[in-house]
Amino acid sequence: EVQLVESGGGLVQPGGSLRLSCAASGFTFSSFAMSWARQAPGKELEWVSAIASSGGTSYADSVKGRFTISRDNAKNTLYLQMNSLKPEDTAVYYCAKYPGRYYYTSTPSGLRGQGTQVTVSS
Repeated sequence: EVQLVESGGGLVQPGGSLRLSCAASGFTFSSFAMSWARQAPGKELEWVSAIASSGGTSYADSVKGRFTISRDNAKNTLYLQMNSLKPEDTAVYYCAKYPGRYYYTSTPSGLRGQGTQVTVSS
């Protein structure tokens, strides 16, 4: 079964950090670009970041310099290190799989996990 399972969300104070993980199974993880997206209450799904199978990365302007996407192909796991968190980062965060090795700067329409809640509040 092809599956993505996110974890690592929680409640954090402004300025704090969290690391999200996405465990992939059922496909050759190393061969596909991956992304993170988020959806805040009452808002549309927002593309956050992407990483190619080769390791090249891209970020939305809203998170550039604060978030870092990475992957461990040996562990079939995608990560999102989030630093200097702001209340506006509060959302459900999803990982998603692109259809090939390369990414584009929008959320792919295919396989996506169930999401993990991140709440930034004092």
